[in-house]
Amino acid sequence: MHLLRNTYLSIGSNLENRLENLQKAVDFIGQKIGPIAKISSVYKTESWGFKSEDFYNICVQVSTKLNPEDLLKTTQLIENSIGRAKKTKEDYEARTIDVDILLFDNEIIFSPDLIVPHKEMLKRKFVLAPLAEIAPNLLHPIEKKRMQVLLNNCADNHTIYKTEFKLNKPICLSEKYNYIAIEGNIGAGKTSLTKMIAEDFNAKTVLERFADNPFLPKFYEDKERFAFPLEMSFLADRYQQLSDDLAQFDLFKNFIVSDYYIFKSLIFAQVTLQNDEYFLYRKMFDIMYKEISKPDLYIYLYQKTPRLIENIKKRGREYEQNIAPEYLDNIHKGYATFIKTEENLKSLIIDVSELDFVNHPDDYTSIIELIKNTD
Repeated sequence: MHLLRNTYLSIGSNLENRLENLQKAVDFIGQKIGPIAKISSVYKTESWGFKSEDFYNICVQVSTKLNPEDLLKTTQLIENSIGRAKKTKEDYEARTIDVDILLFDNEIIFSPDLIVPHKEMLKRKFVLAPLAEIAPNLLHPIEKKRMQVLLNNCADNHTIYKTEFKLNKPICLSEKYNYIAIEGNIGAGKTSLTKMIAEDFNAKTVLERFADNPFLPKFYEDKERFAFPLEMSFLADRYQQLSDDLAQFDLFKNFIVSDYYIFKSLIFAQVTLQNDEYFLYRKMFDIMYKEISKPDLYIYLYQKTPRLIENIKKRGREYEQNIAPEYLDNIHKGYATFIKTEENLKSLIIDVSELDFVNHPDDYTSIIELIKNTD
């Protein structure tokens, strides 16, 4: 588990469309570094240390799981993505974007590549003014003084002007959703995605306890005999777990994300049970379904059947190795019917057949952006 740390970044631009450059940087920070808690106003300042166009500067507060070294690498990648050119001389010069690490919690870091607190921040009003706006009472780790006091005492005599421009804060999952349910066929990656989201956005997880079900291995050996006790035990366990976990609010977590939804029980039961068994099962399900909290967003990870078979083989659960492709196809059809008919549930279908969000950060980022931007 990665600990989320507070970091404060200074961002400046004095080339091309300065506001657009700042907004791009903010958006990239939200995607690649972590949730943005605060963004300062945009400050217009004279170029510092050389003659050029005026700068637009801001400060942002970010929660990140990155360590300082990876944070530095990521800020440099963001600068490159927005078009910052390599320096042509040792002196100060105009730039499309500049992202500096000012503070990292209350740590003091001296390394060849990174010094925190930023060694020049106390000399620069274009840094201290936006920083004091969003964190006036924050203590400098070395000076042991509040940012507002440091700003008042700053000897920098360059002109600084607070503009009326405001940047858009990237959407944070915890601000948009209280409960997200992630579903998918066997081997689609729903548990992996649930855990990744929980770690990155400080969410409480509700994970299916399939490994504790004694009927599961037996079912794959003799489906007709063990289908009904398997589905009934899953239904009872899912109902109890969701009822308990969704009712218990965790003060230290931002929201809840689960790797299943109670309707999963009905979908699998439709595939595995005989008609008379399913009729009895449906009666029990309907009673329980009314009592379960509905997610703010229901996500279905679609994965092509050959890829599902491949994933199932990779994870190596012995009792799953003989699952027939036709069985997986039927489960997918059940989910498709559910999503079409459940009008009161906000649903998002994500095709992950060509994605590897566990090993490729860009694939994961694209999924998070889809979730954030779902209306």
